Amino acid sequence: MAWVYILRGSNGRHYIGSCVDLDTRFAQHVRGHTATTKRLGTTIEIVAKKQVECLQDARRIERELKRKKNPALAIYHLQQ
Repeated sequence: MAWVYILRGSNGRHYIGSCVDLDTRFAQHVRGHTATTKRLGTTIEIVAKKQVECLQDARRIERELKRKKNPALAIYHLQQ
């Protein structure tokens, strides 16, 4: 199983990602081990997540959501 997720930072910016272990990956984001989420601010929260069959599916969905260029629309689609 794998996950697609959307984070929102304290500054209002969003991050879309995918992984196999969501708890471990989120902890990495919170600790600042990923350069792309350092720009989100001091506090990060998961605003949407979806479990899928495999990492390949998760990566495909992640790419589709990133193409939308609209975090609110991406969150809506992920929650469906």
